[in-house]
Amino acid sequence: MTPLLFFAFLLLSRLPGSLCKVTTVGDLAVLEGRSVMIPCHYGPQYASYVKYWCRGSVKDLCTSLVRSDAPRGPASGEDKVAMFDDPVQQVFTVTMTELQKEDSGWYWCGVEVGGVWSADVTASLHINVIQGMSVVNSMVSGEEGTSVTVQCLYSQGYRQHEKRWCRSGDWSSCLVTDGEGRYEDQAVEIRDDLTKAFTVTLKGLARRDTGWYWCDAGQQQVAVHILVTPPSTTAPAPTVTSPPEESPQSVPVSPSVSPLPRHVAKGADPHRPLWEFPLMVCGVLFILMVLVLLPWKILDQYNKTHRTRQAEELEARLSDPPGDDWQNTSVIFLNSASQKVSGF
Repeated sequence: MTPLLFFAFLLLSRLPGSLCKVTTVGDLAVLEGRSVMIPCHYGPQYASYVKYWCRGSVKDLCTSLVRSDAPRGPASGEDKVAMFDDPVQQVFTVTMTELQKEDSGWYWCGVEVGGVWSADVTASLHINVIQGMSVVNSMVSGEEGTSVTVQCLYSQGYRQHEKRWCRSGDWSSCLVTDGEGRYEDQAVEIRDDLTKAFTVTLKGLARRDTGWYWCDAGQQQVAVHILVTPPSTTAPAPTVTSPPEESPQSVPVSPSVSPLPRHVAKGADPHRPLWEFPLMVCGVLFILMVLVLLPWKILDQYNKTHRTRQAEELEARLSDPPGDDWQNTSVIFLNSASQKVSGF
């Protein structure tokens, strides 16, 4: 292996797993006579590579049905299989139409890599073409008094069978199409396209119409639930009338339509102005400051008064003339800087 090939192999091994493979949907069950579309996703490094769609239980032995360099498969019919590749979205889509029972089997999305060191990257799925029925929507709802439509799909083998619409649990309620695939009365209309689907329209819905129903063709049934809801009530727009010109003051203003103040905080009283709350906070802070500073101020004033009184008493004693007790009197000096009294 040359250094260049080794470096390329190492680079690819470092890529995320989702970028080094092809992915697609899981196994599918499709009604006979209908079509299916399969998306096949690939990594950005495969944008310019050839993609293919093949059939077979073994990847290396599968039969190619269509390729991106030949988007339609002539071997399967011009309109039977087709492919569209979108390198921007990194996905190619395979469309198969008019599926028959013999189309059931394993299929492969593939990117043609080739070369000595790399095999094609692929992803497989199984398609099972079945006889039976299905519905576009199995849960349908509508308002009372309106109409709803249910679309019932059937496989090719039931094209010639009469179609029925029945209330679940009551076979006597079944409504059956005629030879032209039609039925209609005041409450129900059935239309069969005689190829792959028939539609049931329920008209003038009432609350009693809520319940389970069956689409029926041959021996196949599929359940549908109809839910009838009360009609939606919308409040009529208020009518604004101008007051008479001669007495404009005669129009009363209802207090119930007074607009609420804007920007009301969550949990706040909507009838209380917001500016009161900051004032209340400031008031609490002011009271706390007064409670802290007032004792300190009183104590400081007391200390100053006490020191002044001591100094005045000392000065008065020093100013008295010496008497008989002079010999027993000590000399006292007042240090004004430190306000300490010393004597000898």
